[in-house]
Amino acid sequence: MIRLNLNGAVREVDAEPDTPLLWVIREQAGLTGTKYGCGIAQCGACTVHIDGVAVRSCSMPVSSVTPDQKIVTIEGLSPDRSHPVQKAWAALDVPQCGFCQTGMIMASAALLAQNPHPSEAEIRSEITNICRCGTYSRVLAGIQLAAQGGETGRG
Repeated sequence: MIRLNLNGAVREVDAEPDTPLLWVIREQAGLTGTKYGCGIAQCGACTVHIDGVAVRSCSMPVSSVTPDQKIVTIEGLSPDRSHPVQKAWAALDVPQCGFCQTGMIMASAALLAQNPHPSEAEIRSEITNICRCGTYSRVLAGIQLAAQGGETGRG
């Protein structure tokens, strides 16, 4: 049994130590908001926070996470979807198909926690998630809106 601090609750999961954290989150914990995209930590669909840092969970063995580290998934970011990034995403209709968006939101929330007012260049440098639909301009606008703390009133 492996102990994890997942979205503020300590959980014990039955998994092999080399099982990717993504699969433990999805299969053992039943939190399916974190998505599988590539399996090689390139696309970012599997992004979660570990102690506030955005990490790609598909290539991270569950044994590399200690019980005192805090894992936050999209479900734990803000259960009522009131996080500024989530509000900006809704206000600007950022997603198209939506598959990559949980990872985009998690990466963006981690960026804003570290740098509350990033420049466009910093956003482009830090947000390396891949979007098949190509909504990058809307993602950029969403991050900028969340950084301003504003909403457009749409929605």
